[in-house]
Amino acid sequence: MEVRITDMRLGTLSVPLKKPFRTALREVRSVEDIVVRLETDAGHVGYGEAPPTAVITGDIRGSIVAALEDHLKPLLLGRDVEDLDDLLRRLDKSLVHNSSPKAALDMALHDLWGQRYGAPLARLLGSGRRELETDLTISVDTPEVMVADSLEAVRRGFRILKLKVGKNPALDLVRITAIRDAVGPGVAFRLDANQGWNPKEAVRILRKLEETDPNLELVEQPVPAEDIEGMKLVRNAVSVPVLADESVYSPRDAARILAEGAADLVNIKLMKSGGIRRALQIAAVAESFGVEAMIGSMMETKLSVTAAAHVAAACPCITRIDLDTPDLCAEDPVEGGITCDGPRILLGEGPGLGFREIRNVVWH
Repeated sequence: MEVRITDMRLGTLSVPLKKPFRTALREVRSVEDIVVRLETDAGHVGYGEAPPTAVITGDIRGSIVAALEDHLKPLLLGRDVEDLDDLLRRLDKSLVHNSSPKAALDMALHDLWGQRYGAPLARLLGSGRRELETDLTISVDTPEVMVADSLEAVRRGFRILKLKVGKNPALDLVRITAIRDAVGPGVAFRLDANQGWNPKEAVRILRKLEETDPNLELVEQPVPAEDIEGMKLVRNAVSVPVLADESVYSPRDAARILAEGAADLVNIKLMKSGGIRRALQIAAVAESFGVEAMIGSMMETKLSVTAAAHVAAACPCITRIDLDTPDLCAEDPVEGGITCDGPRILLGEGPGLGFREIRNVVWH
C-alpha cells in the first residue's frame, strides 16, 4: 500500500539549558532549533530537527528555513514513503552543503519509514541493541567550576566525562589535572579541544598528561579542522587516540583522514553528515578501515538525539556515545523517543523513532 507525503510544516523549538554550554568555539544558553513535521495520507507523522550551528556547519536559522521551504519541500510532496532511498538521494543531490536541513528531513523520512513497517528504526537497520551509555560534557570554565561539575556528574553515575578545553593551553593542563585529582583514576576522560590547540600545544599537553593520567580515552579535534597534517603530527607523537570531529562531514572526509593516518577514530554527527543515510555511510567507511567511531550531536533536544541513538544502536563500529544534550536541557519537550536516565539511554519500542508529541513548538 502506498503511503504518500501530503504536507510539511516547520516550527521553532526553544529549550533553555541548565547552565551555559561553553567550548573553545562558542557559548550557548538555550537550544533554538527548527522542527520539521511531515504528514502522510495514512495519518503518520514524522519529525526531524535542525539546529543552527553557524560556527561548525554554516547553517543559520534563516538558511535552514529557506532550504526546507523553498527548495526541499517540493521534492517530497506527493511522494511515496516506500521510495525512501530515492528520496534521500534526490534531497542530497538537489542542494550542496545545507547539512542541517537535510538531516532534519532525512530523520523525519526515516521516522515515517519505520512507522510504515511498524517497527523501531534501529531494528529495521539491523540492530538488537536497546541500551547505550553516554558520557557527560563538562563545559570549559575555571578549574574550580569544572571540578564541581565533574564531581556532580560522577555522583549521578557518569563513568565517562568529556572535558571541554582549548581556550588556554596552560590553564587546560591545570583544569584536567584538578578534575583528575578530584574524581580519582576510575573515571575515563575524553578531551575535546574543539580545534583550539595548535599541533605543538596539543603534543606538549598530551605528553605531560600521558605521564600522569592512566585513563585518557581520547582527544577530540585537537587542531583546526583543515589542518590534517597537524592532526597527523599529533597522532604520531602521542599515544592518546585522536578523534576527528569537525574534520569529518562526509564518507569521503572519513576515508581521506583514515587513509592518511591522521586520526584513530571519527566522530559522526547527523548535522554534519546530512542525516541518517550519510551517517551510516561514514560508519561503513570506518568499519572498512577497521576503526571505531563515536556518535555525537550539536546542541539538540531529545528529538534528533533519538535519531542519532538509533544509528548508534545499528552500527557495531560506533563504540563511543556522546549524546548527552538532553541531559543538559532544563526541560524535555519530547514525549516518546529514547529514555535518558543519567548515563543510560534506552531505545523505545514504538515504530519509527517512537515520538508521540513535541511540545512547545511555535509552528510557522
